[in-house]
Amino acid sequence: MRPPTLIVLCAAAAALSACGFHPLYGRINGGPGAGQAFETVYIPPIELETAGYELRNALIDALRARSLPQGALYDLKVILRDRNQPIAIQNQTVNGLKEVEITRYNYTLIADYQLVERKSLKVLAKGTESSLSAYNVVTSPYATEVAYKEAQANTAKDLAEELRLRIGVYFSEHPVPGR
Repeated sequence: MRPPTLIVLCAAAAALSACGFHPLYGRINGGPGAGQAFETVYIPPIELETAGYELRNALIDALRARSLPQGALYDLKVILRDRNQPIAIQNQTVNGLKEVEITRYNYTLIADYQLVERKSLKVLAKGTESSLSAYNVVTSPYATEVAYKEAQANTAKDLAEELRLRIGVYFSEHPVPGR
C-alpha cells in the first residue's frame, strides 16, 4: 500500500470514529447495546394461524427474546394481517372453451407492532412493517400448498428481521436501565 493511501485510510478511520458511529447490536462504550436489550423482550403469541406462528418463532430466534413472560421488561405486541394476490394468469382453450387459470400469487404479510413497557404499559415504539413473497401454482395441489407455506415462512423471517432492526434502533437510542 502506498503511503498516501495509508494516510487517507487512517484519516477516514479517525473521522468515522469521531462521528459517533457505533454498532447497532453490539456494546456501546462498554455498556449494553440493542442486542443485550432484546433479552428483556417477551413476544406474546401472534394470531393468524401459520403466519403468526412462523413470525413469533422467527422473532424469538432473531431477537433471542423470551418465549415466556417471566422476567421480561417489555412486550413486543404484533397484530398481523396477510394478503394473497393473484399476479399471473394463463389463458388456454380446453374443448373449445377459453379458460383462465391463476399461475402465480404474491403473498404479503403486514405487521402492526408496539413495543410496550410491561411495568407502566407505556407504548415506547410502534409502527407498521410488511414483507412480500411469491409462489407458483402448479398442477399438484400438494406442491402448491407447500409453496404457499414456504412463502409464509419466508415472509415471516423477512418481517422478523425488519422488526429486529426497528426495535434495535429504539434500544440503541434508549438503552435499558441497569443492563
